[in-house]
Amino acid sequence: MNGIKNAVFTDKSIRLWKKNQYTFNVESGSTRTEIKQWVELFFGVKVIAMNSHRLPIKVKGRRVRSIKGHTKHYKRMIITLQPGYSIPPLKKERTSIKKH
Repeated sequence: MNGIKNAVFTDKSIRLWKKNQYTFNVESGSTRTEIKQWVELFFGVKVIAMNSHRLPIKVKGRRVRSIKGHTKHYKRMIITLQPGYSIPPLKKERTSIKKH
């Protein structure tokens, strides 16, 4: 399944980890049920809620023959998991640096 493009690591998305919410960029044609099934199957978790929104298209500065370019259109999904579940590759442990 090529629905999920990548995980999002912004200040807000990292704060949402404490609420057991994870943020992903997904293909614009993907449905909520497809993404939910894929996340539950791939990560082995239970999804209780999903919020999505379309990000605005950004205009690129380069111009080709009087036509301006733009970024691809995609959706961003915020997925809430049931308590007790987490997505291990995205959960990072803080390590303390020992000073010598």
